[in-house]
Amino acid sequence: MKKIFTLSILCLGLLTQSFAQTDTTAAPVKVAPKQKITKNVFSTSKLINMQTTEMGAPGALQFMISHHFSEIAPKGAESQMGAQLLGINSGLAYTYLSFDYSPVRWLNLGFAAAGSSKYEGFTKIKLLRQQTGLHNYPVSVAVFSLFGVNTAPDKTITFVGDRFNYVNQLLISRKFNDKLSLQVMPTVVHYNKVPYGVNNDNDVYSVGVGGKYKVSDVVSLDFEYSRQLNMVENVLTSTGNIINYQADLLSVGVELNSGGHQFRFFVGNTTAGSNIDQLTRNTKSIADGNFALGFTINRSMFLGK
Repeated sequence: MKKIFTLSILCLGLLTQSFAQTDTTAAPVKVAPKQKITKNVFSTSKLINMQTTEMGAPGALQFMISHHFSEIAPKGAESQMGAQLLGINSGLAYTYLSFDYSPVRWLNLGFAAAGSSKYEGFTKIKLLRQQTGLHNYPVSVAVFSLFGVNTAPDKTITFVGDRFNYVNQLLISRKFNDKLSLQVMPTVVHYNKVPYGVNNDNDVYSVGVGGKYKVSDVVSLDFEYSRQLNMVENVLTSTGNIINYQADLLSVGVELNSGGHQFRFFVGNTTAGSNIDQLTRNTKSIADGNFALGFTINRSMFLGK
């Protein structure tokens, strides 16, 4: 009986040692980090005048109205501010109407009536989404391309291709926290036709920055600034005149999100509706206080299943 008891204790000890060795030598289980994609870097596909890295969800159709009034206090006519209701009742306004649709998550296609017989088509492709986890990308990246055509009568144009102009823009954004998002926007605008002469070029370069600060779930503050790098001073126009454009483009605004609609009220030193004119042919000076009011309304509807 004593031998059986001793043998049982010995077997139990060997079994316990075996389990202990198994537990200590087992390889640790590796758990893949959970992928977290940053959403809503910006609230809408446009900041104020410029595009953002955002686009509608697959199957979403967006309609946007962007309206620029005339100058609040044009230099030499400050006494008319009250009568013209800060430029709202001056009789001059520029409206930009656009539709865009996202067939898939990374692609957006659009069409716009830019005013003054100008029409535009555009596309936005998202190359990278800010995210952490197995793939860690600190920024979102998108490419925006636009072509515009001026259908207004012009006897100086004999080739239809001379009516077309293009915008190509690289959008790089980062959401730093729940409140602050920033973006940089290097841009080139190409003109198929420019007058021959000093300081004229088919390609006009600019670089811009923009951002959003979320005050609450409903209210955000927006800003954007772009600097034109060439074809600014002493530019020969198609009529033979010499003109100086303003290199700086600045806008600030307040964004209101009602859920179904987004409203934005802004002030900036441009009255043009199209990025082509805003980034290459702006004549409104910040130093002279040539600012104008404007607003944007956008509405999205889902066309998918």
